[in-house]
Amino acid sequence: MSETHISSLSPIESDLRRLAAERILVLDGAMGTMIQSLGLDEQGYRGARFDAWNREVRGNNDLLNLSRPDAIRDIHLAYFEAGADIVATNTFSSTAMAQADYGMEDIAYELNLAGARLAREAAVIAQKDHRRRFVAGALGPTNRTASISPDVNRPGFRAISFDALREAYGEQARGLIDGGVDILLVETIFDTLNAKAAIAAILEIFEARGIRLPVMISGTITDLSGRTLSGQTPEAFWN
Repeated sequence: MSETHISSLSPIESDLRRLAAERILVLDGAMGTMIQSLGLDEQGYRGARFDAWNREVRGNNDLLNLSRPDAIRDIHLAYFEAGADIVATNTFSSTAMAQADYGMEDIAYELNLAGARLAREAAVIAQKDHRRRFVAGALGPTNRTASISPDVNRPGFRAISFDALREAYGEQARGLIDGGVDILLVETIFDTLNAKAAIAAILEIFEARGIRLPVMISGTITDLSGRTLSGQTPEAFWN
């Protein structure tokens, strides 16, 4: 990637920086609690398309992008109407590895594409008041960690490789970008190496497509130690 390409700001990033210089920009609240308030049962999660799916899907909130799109769009719109400037897509668990818990690895790209489009539709509706709204494509931390062994008896073991994480994040990011997000949000990161895999995937896509979008990273401090799960302070995480 050329130095000129890296240093130049995209129109979206220019808008974000201009608005952020004028006032605090508000990010939406939790998607999960809003989905819980819908009181959906197993069939409510399945919808018609997944009516005969061979395992339980209740709790797969991201699946609602396909089975209950109107409900997800309405949640995004409600946050915009409550004053949010930015909403995050309902794609926290839309990687192939996270969807493997439900046997739905093959629809990971589709979940991200649909999630981005639903949030974009809500933004278009909300912008009728002539106030700029943004859609952040959420890339969750996955259910794997690249830095820590899940087996206390094998400290050198890893349940996932860096390259596998990078590929999964790449598929997710492509779906979000194709769906029309303004920002990519690497969120709730508890492992710095996972974050690096996401960033590597995102930069590869930017390079291949000749595009640039703002990237936000949300790190998670797990307890009173003030460190991430992989043991780093916020300063170390940032560095």
